[in-house]
This record gives sequence, C-alpha cells and structure tokens, in this order.
Amino acid sequence: MPAAVRPPTSGKTTAPDPSLDCPSCARLVAFRQATRAEHSDWFNAPVPTFGDANARLLIVGLAPGLRGANRTGRPFTGDFAGDLLYETLLGCGLAEGTYAQRADDGLRLIGCAITNAVRCVPPQNKPTPAEITTCRPYLSTTIATLPELKAIVALGRIAHDSVVRALGRKLAELPFGHGKEHLLADSDGVRLTLFDSYHCSRYNTNTGVLTTAMFRAVFETVCARIAIQAPTVG
Repeated sequence: MPAAVRPPTSGKTTAPDPSLDCPSCARLVAFRQATRAEHSDWFNAPVPTFGDANARLLIVGLAPGLRGANRTGRPFTGDFAGDLLYETLLGCGLAEGTYAQRADDGLRLIGCAITNAVRCVPPQNKPTPAEITTCRPYLSTTIATLPELKAIVALGRIAHDSVVRALGRKLAELPFGHGKEHLLADSDGVRLTLFDSYHCSRYNTNTGVLTTAMFRAVFETVCARIAIQAPTVG
C-alpha cells in the first residue's frame, strides 16, 4: 500500500498557527520579549501562514528572519530572501500585485501558500532541534488543512526534514537535494510531490550555491506539475 501523504494524527487538535504569545519554547519566548522591548513597532510574534486557503502549492521555509518576517508579520517579507522568492512567484504566475517588502503591499498569492518550519524568529536564525520538533504540529496541521494541496517546496534541508517528518516518513527514504522530487501517494490515490530547493538566502546566492535561474527552474517545474502556466521570459 502506498505511504500516506497526509500527516498522521495523534488525537490532539492543533491549530494551523500558534497563538501570538505562544509559550512553547522558552528560548524563543525570551528572544521575542527582548525584541519587543527593543522594537515595539515590529510584529514580534509567531508568523502565520500566508496565502490561498485552497493552495495547490505550499512553500516551507526555515524560520522568520529577525528584520524580515519577524518585523513585518508575513513570511519572507522584508529581507533579501523575500525579494527573490516573491519575484519568482510573480514571474511564475503564483502571485499577483506588487511586492514592496511590507505586509500591506496588496500582494496576493494564487494557488499558493507560504509557511515556516519554525514560526518564531530564533537567535542567529538558528532554531534548535527541540524547537523544530515542538513547532512541527503546526506544520502538520497546515498541510492537513489544505484540501487542494498537490505539491510542497521545501527551502533548505531543515525545512525538507521537517516536512518529511510531518508526513510521517523517514529521512533516509527521502533525502534532500536541490532540484529533487519525491512523489508520494496514499491509498485513496491522493498524490503529493515534495520538491527541494536550496534556501533563497543572500548567503546562498552570494556564494553561488543558488542562482536565480536555479531557483526559478524549481518553480517552473512545480507550475508544470500543478497546471499553472509560467510566463516565458523574453
């Protein structure tokens, strides 16, 4: 029997997004409180999923950036990673409007949603394994509550690993690799494909680990799989 693609249930009900004052991770709570004291006009809370409630594609990043999503309250908004991601989504027909590095810019995602494996900003952008595990039920619920979901793009190894574990699979079965595709199916014939990409961070692009063309190619492949026509670049 094919492996299930929806997250296994534990009997506990978890909301898709944590509360704005989620108390689960002491280190992240302390960092949140310190940042609130220093920047009272920032969002400074667990960043909720952004996008289409009927998304066919879910993009999963690592965690909010301190001066990006933690400041603006929207995933990948306000830093370099967001510049590249939203430019790519607009070019592939997965978003419309104008991305202006703020949550009220009017940008709308089409058939697409964005979330993070860890919803709170971690110090030095590095969540601990325990924090990733603690936050995983929110990722599991997000996946389970998207009725039209056909594909997931994991941005980086940590996001990939968290998605695989959220789906109840073993990491050895689904190794991370940029450009890799992992086709999953359940007993009802529901199919879900996990796509891997290097994270669209400034470090990865500056060092040449990830180029704009490499990143766009991943999403062009995704668009073809979920029947969204990506515009040609003239």
